[in-house]
Amino acid sequence: MQVCMKTIALICQKGGTGKTTLAISLATEAIAAGLTVAIIDLDPQVSACEWSDIRQLDAPVVIDAQPARIDAVINRARDMGVDLLLIDTAGRTEQAALAGARVADLVLVPLQPSVIDLKTIRATTDLINLAGDKQRAAVLTRVKPFGNRHTETAQWLEQQGMPVCPATIGDRITFQDAYAQGAGAVEIDPRSKAASEIRQVYEYVSILLDLPKVTPGSADHV
Repeated sequence: MQVCMKTIALICQKGGTGKTTLAISLATEAIAAGLTVAIIDLDPQVSACEWSDIRQLDAPVVIDAQPARIDAVINRARDMGVDLLLIDTAGRTEQAALAGARVADLVLVPLQPSVIDLKTIRATTDLINLAGDKQRAAVLTRVKPFGNRHTETAQWLEQQGMPVCPATIGDRITFQDAYAQGAGAVEIDPRSKAASEIRQVYEYVSILLDLPKVTPGSADHV
């Protein structure tokens, strides 16, 4: 299916919220849906680039870039025929976050359901607003398997005017194992809870951006 290139920026003004994990997980799921995918790594820690080095595959293309070069990199991705472009940004780095938000069709805000993470939501929202009237949604990450804190957090975010993805990402070792293998959760264990969660987040994103969905069985391979 031919689609016009769509761009997702992953932004949160706090580090360690799972931006890179979500970026590479969505990338591998989108590849399973038949899309040509690229990731722009604006994080000085270059975690997405290091994952790509481990992966040693052509897809997704991961590009190490500086915020000032983002327009040129986006044009390069478009010339390459990329369908979905994911922008991984660093926490506490306004320049990268603003650059990513400015060019995004959708801004995803990965957040843990914790007081520390929620303290950054105003700064993150203000940054997104500086980029314009951007479609946005929070994705709750590293959710514990017990308690209802994630439900309360989602309700609070909605009250603040931040839409929330109905699917959450659990605090699962599968994501760490996948990163260490240069893979996505859907690739190393397609029947795992981690893979199911990523599929649900991708399905939510695909509805917002009119992207093709993964057909049954298409992700059951590495």
